[in-house]
Parts: sequence; C-alpha cells; structure tokens
Amino acid sequence: MKEEDPLASEQGGNALKAVILAGGTGTRLKPLTFWTNKHLLPVGAYPMICYGVAKLREAGIRDIVIVTGRSALGGFADVLGSGRDWGVSLLYRVQEEAGGIAQALGLARPVIEPREKFAVLLGDNLFEESLLPFRERFERQPEGAMVLLKKVEDPRRYGVPVLLPEDGRIARIEEKPEQPPSDFCVTGLYFYDGGVFDVIDKIIPSQRGEMEITDVNNEYARRGTLAYAEVQGWWTDAGTFESLETAGKKLKGFLP
Repeated sequence: MKEEDPLASEQGGNALKAVILAGGTGTRLKPLTFWTNKHLLPVGAYPMICYGVAKLREAGIRDIVIVTGRSALGGFADVLGSGRDWGVSLLYRVQEEAGGIAQALGLARPVIEPREKFAVLLGDNLFEESLLPFRERFERQPEGAMVLLKKVEDPRRYGVPVLLPEDGRIARIEEKPEQPPSDFCVTGLYFYDGGVFDVIDKIIPSQRGEMEITDVNNEYARRGTLAYAEVQGWWTDAGTFESLETAGKKLKGFLP
C-alpha cells in the first residue's frame, strides 16, 4: 500500500510532487557521457539518479516526474522502472532537444495543477541532510519560490545571490560572476508555486540559446517572493570528474 503523505492535508489533500531534471549532454564528463546520460553514472554503489529519488522519498515526496532526453529514457526505465521498488511513482517526460533548465521544467506543466506547489531537483545535485525541513518551510510560505544556498570556497563557478543588507532578501542572482557578491551559491534544489510556468513562458533564451533557470528565479526575486534556506551539510553537483569522485567517496556504502 502506498504511504500517505503526512503533509498532504496542508495542501488540501494533494501531496507535494517533485520534478527531477536529468537531461543535458554532460559536457564536463566526456568521454563518459558519450555512451550514457551522466545521471546514470555510478556514484558509490548506485547510479547517480537513485540518490535524488531516495532523498525526495525521504522528504515524503512520492510522485516524481523525471525529464530527460529521448536517448536516455530506456536507461532510466531500466534502473528505476515505475519507481515501485524505490517507494515512489515515476512519470517520464522527454526533452527532445537541449533548450535549458527552464525549458525542461516547462515540460512538467501537464502534470502540475495550476495552483500546486512542487519541488525541482537537478539530478546531479547530491545532499547530505534531509530535505524534509526545507519542504516543510516552503509549504508554510504563502506564495512564490524558494532556493537553497550553500557557502562555498569559490562561488564564481555558480549562481551567486546578491543579498540585501537591510533585510537579507535576495535582490537577484548573478550567474558565474568574476567578483562574487557573497560567499553563497545557489544549489540545484528549487521550490515553486504553480505560477512558475507563466514565468517560464516569458523567459527569453540567453546568448547561448537556452532558457535559464536563473532568469526564472530572478523574476521571483524582482517580485520580492524568492525565499531561501541555507544548507548545512555537504552538497555537491556531481557534474565534473572531481566532484563525481568526491560524491562517490561521500556515498560509499550508502544505501538509498
């Protein structure tokens, strides 16, 4: 029997859903990604994608949409199937061509109700701590979006928040700045209200031809409805050989 979501009553009986974005070309992990999607590469004893699914399940999220490319679809189905063995229910959506994270997120629109809150996880982002407190915090938030921040040694590699000195709110997020405005970076776990799809509709592709998730978050920041929480435990985006090796060591022996 499928477990009941203990927080479902707070959403009028609708359990929180999540979208895992697991497409992309994995450029930084070539030549490994010539043959497989990076989210199917081994981390510890399991493919990378399994840890994201397990973390969302731990947070009480049972209904998950995975967005990936057509060529990788069979690999995800082989590893995860319907999600039954992982205690979740999986639905797959296909991103026919690379168009950016925001474009991939837009493919989940048919699965999300117009006023429904949900979580979005980049499939190569691995977290040590439970995601449940972040979920609970966002569900108490009246509207808008929430991002998770982490203090890092070199924020120039990431999206970096500009924090307002008077109240600590996020004024905007700068992508890979040469002079970082803070020591924080934006990790790859986001929470949105159902209005995010209307925001995506208005996003203009960047110079590299992609619809950027930073532009989505900056629209919420402009409205004053972008909240944040700080990650205390270790976190990595396992998208480089160095971070992939680090993740493997951290998760050695861990059973999702």
